[in-house]
Amino acid sequence: MKNTVSELIQEIRHKYPCEYDLYLEFGGTSFWIKANDGQIVKELAYYFKPFVKSEQESCEIIITVHQAPVPEFPFEFVAKQPDPGKSRIKEEYVELEDGRIVRKRLTGMVFLFGNGEHLAIGPCLENLNQVINFINNRYIEIKLLEGCLLGHAAAILWKGKGLALAGFAGMGKSTFALHLMSRGAVFVSNDRLLVQEEESSLKMFGVPKLPRINPGTALNNPNLHSILSEEEKKHFSSLPTEELWKIEQKYDVFIDKCFGEDRFVLGGPMHALAILNWDFKQEARAHLEVVDLAKRRDLLQAFMKSPGLFFLPPKGKHIDFSEQRYMDVLAKCVVVEVKGKINFDLAVDACLEFLENL
Repeated sequence: MKNTVSELIQEIRHKYPCEYDLYLEFGGTSFWIKANDGQIVKELAYYFKPFVKSEQESCEIIITVHQAPVPEFPFEFVAKQPDPGKSRIKEEYVELEDGRIVRKRLTGMVFLFGNGEHLAIGPCLENLNQVINFINNRYIEIKLLEGCLLGHAAAILWKGKGLALAGFAGMGKSTFALHLMSRGAVFVSNDRLLVQEEESSLKMFGVPKLPRINPGTALNNPNLHSILSEEEKKHFSSLPTEELWKIEQKYDVFIDKCFGEDRFVLGGPMHALAILNWDFKQEARAHLEVVDLAKRRDLLQAFMKSPGLFFLPPKGKHIDFSEQRYMDVLAKCVVVEVKGKINFDLAVDACLEFLENL
């Protein structure tokens, strides 16, 4: 068995050669996806439809995807400790001279990357979502190395003005973004946002990950009704509101199908950040309040996001993910807190009026 990521990747590519190609472009970055199974390329092309390109002369990132038995490695893997508030260990990894190997404990999927090489192997068709996340993480790494900051946020553009949406667990940032879409907004990102500083303003880059919604979101937005079957609509409509919002069943939202073509872009100016901090038990009506993060650092935790195991900076390169850097970057936009009782219609009205007056 080889002992570097590069050697391991070459060995796997030789054993499971890739014959199928897909070309993608995310925010000016080109990707060449190669797979040894045509169904993988077909399904990835369907998922990434707005970003599929014809063959390009050169691609910045080449990723090979191999539907194959999970390789055995003669290395001792280290468990990735869960994020705060979580208890289950989902990933383990090993560091090699020129890169990293990450293995998913539940599915067995393995990802090798480093020194410009990128490979996924295992039961890929059964775990396509993990392949999609791997591709997106390669893009996130590029933008972080270009100096962007990673945020845990959705984002939209409305009349050319960019709004990021963050929130503590269960606050409904994806649902909020889709309600804004129904009012004419353009979708930028669902759960990860890359923020770039300019002289006195901010630019944001989205990640091409489709929103995943629960039944309550689908029922309460006419643009999303087609996601549910008639039987599901009847069943979920009979549940109390609070019980409905706790259901963990998820559905992918294909933006072009639900809202029309050209409603998913991956970049634009970032004028404001709205942090959702509301719940059903509040008595006050949903409303916005402009906040100073220097005085409300508690809200910053809703936006801060660690890049995790799939970010591997070059040796010797320091990337600042400190709270102070987040404070410095977000000082270049307006920050509002969404408070009161959860009511998406009222909050959308307030956000659009706020953006109109920026």
